[in-house]
Amino acid sequence: MLPTTVIVRQDNRDAYQAWLTGEVLLFGLLGASLALFLTHASLPTSYELPHLRLVLATGIALAAGLVAVLTGARFSADGQRGDLLLCTGFFVVSASNIAFVLAPAVAEVGPSDAAAFALIASRTFAAVCIAAAPFARGRTSARERVLGGWLFFILAALGSLWTLLYSAGDALPNVVTPNSSDTPPLPLLAAFAVQALLNLVALIGFGWRLRQHGEDLDRWLGLAASLLLFSSLYLVFTPLLGADRVSQGDFLRVLAYGVLVMGVWRAIRAAEFGRAVADERARVAREIHDGLAQYLFAISTHATMLESGGDPRALVPQIKDAATAAQQEARFAILALSSASGSAPFDAALRRYVEFLTADGALDVEIEIDPRTRLDPDEQIEVFRIVQEGLANARKHAGAGRAEVRIEEREGRRVVTIVDDGVGFDGAETAAGQGLRNIRARIASIGGDFRVRTAPGAGTALEVALRG
Repeated sequence: MLPTTVIVRQDNRDAYQAWLTGEVLLFGLLGASLALFLTHASLPTSYELPHLRLVLATGIALAAGLVAVLTGARFSADGQRGDLLLCTGFFVVSASNIAFVLAPAVAEVGPSDAAAFALIASRTFAAVCIAAAPFARGRTSARERVLGGWLFFILAALGSLWTLLYSAGDALPNVVTPNSSDTPPLPLLAAFAVQALLNLVALIGFGWRLRQHGEDLDRWLGLAASLLLFSSLYLVFTPLLGADRVSQGDFLRVLAYGVLVMGVWRAIRAAEFGRAVADERARVAREIHDGLAQYLFAISTHATMLESGGDPRALVPQIKDAATAAQQEARFAILALSSASGSAPFDAALRRYVEFLTADGALDVEIEIDPRTRLDPDEQIEVFRIVQEGLANARKHAGAGRAEVRIEEREGRRVVTIVDDGVGFDGAETAAGQGLRNIRARIASIGGDFRVRTAPGAGTALEVALRG
């Protein structure tokens, strides 16, 4: 256990060092850009582009909403409080942009100081939730009820905030339509400064969690926090006054949410692959129990009989046959596990499996894999097992002497073909075959199509067309 722990920590440290190097470079680039605008007053820091501002707000609302959905799905699956905070924070960002930027524009209602301050207050609350997420610990029971209740509370709070600020609209500093002598109000600058501080806390938190656990999602969350930090700093040092203007900080915010969508999507895909690996390992464990364990039991039984005075001429060959079969089953199980876990390249694992299968000369297999054909991790697992099932059927049931396996691209589709020269079968037997039912189930799990061409005495051809 100790060597494994050391390796994992070393991998985490290497990932953290790579991330930290990238962050230093990003800070240097963004810091130099901000300094350039601060030291050259002639450079424009904002642009009067009302339609572009709506486009950017729409992009942020959509991206933040998608991140909220994905993190909410993670919370529903695992119950981690950190995911609940992330879901809440990004939901607030999405809802506030819709309520305080897009909805008034759609309703053709002019911009108001109440809406501007409500948007700033909502972003600050969202930043608090996101900054707290990396430090949250533990899990929550009754996940769906907690998530639904929390999101309902957020919607109610946003509505209350809108009502409160709208009623106090005349008392608010003039932010939407300032005149040339207006200076940024102190509460506005304080809110932007607090947001910058919270984004810095989030950056430190996700970096710390990346160093501790090496989770890929924390890398992307930290990168997004860096972009949001400089987005807030732009607003602190070059305040944006007016509802129809955009600045460099707005573009950095859009970029940050694009990064977040990419990171959370990768995390969801990795979780799906992890579940597929766990399912495949459980399946291999069952096959070890049904195959290898039975052979070992046979060896033990025959050895006991031999010890009790059984005929060696009858028992020794049976023990040798069972030992050979057990050795082959063990090799197959190891190859299946290595392919499922990704520790062995798919091509190498499949070819090695064919070598073991044909070692006794009972079946000659020709395998051809087009190097241009790319398989997703979940597809690699299932294709490996489909080929294994197809060749096992050809060897055990069809009495085939030769088989061909081809994995290629044909007319823009990825196709797996298994052809043998065995006895074949008719349609009634097709429905009853357990091996074919297993293959159909595997193909359905990866969204592929399946076709069988066979006839008694004419061999069998299995063709699997994978999803596009």
